[in-house]
Amino acid sequence: MSTTSSFAKKCLLSLFDELIGHDGFGNLKVEMRILRRGQKEVIIDCGKQYRFVVDFQPKGVEANHTPEIATLLE
Repeated sequence: MSTTSSFAKKCLLSLFDELIGHDGFGNLKVEMRILRRGQKEVIIDCGKQYRFVVDFQPKGVEANHTPEIATLLE
């Protein structure tokens, strides 16, 4: 039951915006671990935990694809 990384990115950015707008203390933690070939588990912890299983290509498979930070934040 894997998802694309865009779901995890949307969740992360939404939580970040929520913390920035909050008038007190906040904590945001992201963990990633390799599950099996071609998959990673992404855990976003911000009081609640959001877990995603994301398909990925190991580095070197797509030599010409290097995401830039501006692209990730769109």
